[in-house]
Amino acid sequence: MLLAQVSRRWGPLINRPFLFYMKTDTPSQLPDDIDTVTSTSVSISRNRGQISDQLSEPLQPYAGINHFGAFIELISSMRFAISLLSLISIASIIGTVLKQNEPMANYVNQFGPFWFEMFRTLSLYSVYSSWWFLLIMAFLVLSTGLCLIRNTPKMLKDMRSWRDNVREQSLKNFAHKAEWSSELSRTALAAHLRSQLAQRGYKTKLVGIDHATSAATLIVGKQGAATKLGYIFAHSAIIIILIGGLLDSDLSIRFEQWFMGKVPFEGNGIISQIAQKHRLSMDNPTFRGNTMISEGQVSSSAIIPQPNGIFIQDLPFSIRLNKFIIEFYSTGMPKLFASEVEVQDPVSGKTFPAVIKVNEPLVYQGVAIYQSSFEDGGSKLQLTAYPMAGANDKAFSVSGEVGGNTSFNTSNNAPPDRLHGASDEQYSIEWTGFRPFNVENMSDVRSVKKEQALDQQIMSSLSEHSGSAAKGINAKDLKNVGASVQYKLRDKNGQAREFSNYMQSVKIDNAWVFLAGVRDSPSESFRYLRIPADDNDSVHEWMRIRAALMNPSTRAQAAGEYAKSALAGTQLGTSPLHVQLATSAERGLDIFAGDGKVAGYAAVSQFLEKIPLEEQAKAAEVFIKLLNGSLWKLWQVARQKEGLPDLELNEKHAQFLELASNALSESFFYNAPIYLQLNSYDEVKASVLQVTRSPGKNVVYLGCILLVVGIFSMLYIRERRVWIWVRDQPLAQGSYALLAISTQRKTIDFEKEFVQLKTDLAS
Repeated sequence: MLLAQVSRRWGPLINRPFLFYMKTDTPSQLPDDIDTVTSTSVSISRNRGQISDQLSEPLQPYAGINHFGAFIELISSMRFAISLLSLISIASIIGTVLKQNEPMANYVNQFGPFWFEMFRTLSLYSVYSSWWFLLIMAFLVLSTGLCLIRNTPKMLKDMRSWRDNVREQSLKNFAHKAEWSSELSRTALAAHLRSQLAQRGYKTKLVGIDHATSAATLIVGKQGAATKLGYIFAHSAIIIILIGGLLDSDLSIRFEQWFMGKVPFEGNGIISQIAQKHRLSMDNPTFRGNTMISEGQVSSSAIIPQPNGIFIQDLPFSIRLNKFIIEFYSTGMPKLFASEVEVQDPVSGKTFPAVIKVNEPLVYQGVAIYQSSFEDGGSKLQLTAYPMAGANDKAFSVSGEVGGNTSFNTSNNAPPDRLHGASDEQYSIEWTGFRPFNVENMSDVRSVKKEQALDQQIMSSLSEHSGSAAKGINAKDLKNVGASVQYKLRDKNGQAREFSNYMQSVKIDNAWVFLAGVRDSPSESFRYLRIPADDNDSVHEWMRIRAALMNPSTRAQAAGEYAKSALAGTQLGTSPLHVQLATSAERGLDIFAGDGKVAGYAAVSQFLEKIPLEEQAKAAEVFIKLLNGSLWKLWQVARQKEGLPDLELNEKHAQFLELASNALSESFFYNAPIYLQLNSYDEVKASVLQVTRSPGKNVVYLGCILLVVGIFSMLYIRERRVWIWVRDQPLAQGSYALLAISTQRKTIDFEKEFVQLKTDLAS
């Protein structure tokens, strides 16, 4: 009636009782008194295999599964550790692909509002300092530690153990065994075999075994037991490396946030005036920040970026940058960055000079100072501003300092009705960067223009990817194009576009042009407007033509001059042909100047599309010829108004006019009220130093050494155990030997070693 339910976990068969709890199949079969239910204890004897039934005490109520033990079993298992390592690998891939600790605005521009919030919720912008990543590392340390605690004593015991509690019959069950007889006595043969094993590097032990009928000697040998140390070292290395990583994490910063009331600083301000609640303690055990120092300036703090602001980390010393050194290759690429600094300890008053180079840091008071990069330290710039809207061609001077702002009002520099239809437009120039030299891939320079049509894109792609393999699709034409200035032009509504203008003209397609780059957001590449250089290597002539094109009276005068020159010898003024030609020329200039929505060749294209298809080719040829002649006269009229002589119509000036008309057409997409031309500068360099305190660095180095030693021990040290049973032969002279050998990894080399050992010992 009663059935036995066996415990789920038998465990190893050792001399301890296993309880079989009795229960009934149905409720009706339950006894009246539940306390009288008994259980049977079965004692399993390993030596004799006898089972004895014993009545036990009354059964206590079933306590269920030990949840704590099951939890420990889970987190110390190999599958749990492998799962954690897989998660860490995935997180590391995300942290490698996605740039970490960037300004939040960059992520918004890159992913959009929806995915930006999604990724920020998952802390993907600072993976290595996120709570879930640190939690995974902590659990991996716990899992590996428990695994070591459970298995290290067993491994150490097994390394010391000789495993000499074996019998002759059990050795005959080995897969790798050999038997032979010898004329030597048991003692002599045992001594000989032990000597042979010792010569092969085995540690041996001699065990004498006495039986009632015969005596035997067991020779036990072992080699490569240190391979278990490899497992211990490798697992210990994982713990040590993870602990080192946790020591170098931002746990200390979070601790100060949780318990000391520290909060990130948001906004702009002078570092020395930032409140104490935004400054981390000087005793902070670990940090990694940057400090930018201009030549001649001193810094005693570093900036640690956070997702929602920055922390100021005070340093136990101050750094003064005396000189920043940068050397270049012949191609113009940087070869060496170095900072000549002077370090001062405010406590001891000690001051000493040092040179910090890339990969040659300065270490002082446990803080390592690395040469990270360089920036502009506030160079002084002198520029000329040319109006790009309206008929105003009067340039004016602008001064700026990198990192600062310069304001200007368009009404002070141009007619009020010609700048976007506004009478007073306030702009701010934010000077974001200056570079005294630029090595650019001139094959990537593009003009500011509308996107190509689909058929043109297809043909361009085919041209790049077909033909000779020698030309390649990533052709490079590296040139040093001189100094450049980068700035943002922000209007009164806060909208800004970024510009990058070069100081010198650049030769592109056998023509000298000034490059003016523009982009709408930092995630885009600069698109370049090519302004042709005139005879004086300046932009004056092009600006003169642009201003004349924007003036209706000048366009009308130029159209009349064109009609006059085209109809030389006829009765001018009253001739219907002259009036018609002048009207057509003025109409062509008006179309090219635009109506405020579309201008340039785009406007010309829209005009020609209104003509019947069969007449478009002829009309286009006549229109372009009329436009080119009118633009030439427009240029000469503009020069005459300033008292300058007419230019000779030659090939050089014709090429300039062609480039100028292309630039005029593309300038309508430049969309800026002014163009800034850099005239001179006074460069001020600044060095960007990375300041770190990494107590976990040496811990990680130790872990890496142990990991290498452990892996090599596991791979190249093979554990082998040898047993040789030697006994007297009862009916003959001499002795009998039985060899058995085992290993954890059965390889081809082990098979060869067994054959060789068997042959040598038996002979």
